[in-house]
Amino acid sequence: MAPLREMVLYYNPDQSPYASKLKGVLVRMGIRIKNIAPEQTGELVGTLAGMPGYAEGEEQRKQESIPQIPEEILVMKNFTGHRIDALLLNLRKAGVPKIALKAVITEQNSRWTFYQLYEEIKKEHLP
Repeated sequence: MAPLREMVLYYNPDQSPYASKLKGVLVRMGIRIKNIAPEQTGELVGTLAGMPGYAEGEEQRKQESIPQIPEEILVMKNFTGHRIDALLLNLRKAGVPKIALKAVITEQNSRWTFYQLYEEIKKEHLP
């Protein structure tokens, strides 16, 4: 059976100058990238990642105003531990600064909105 296609959901509020380097690494590694816009942070992670069973544009609940996420986030789908290590190494070699907020899509967090996932990752990174 062919391995599942890797994908990265990438949220970058400031359009950092390193975004093009990051995208270059993903392209060279054969990883699909989906840029997440601020207005998409209320959508379910599973929807954004194109997972089966999630309808396009499906939101957990209509949220009137979702706070702006101020930091960049990298969310990985269908990655093995080895491929995560390879990705992080290649990003470092390309001169991309460390992205503090990273996650791997799981059965549980695929049902969260992108903003809820951000809040959870943020909690894990508190000093």
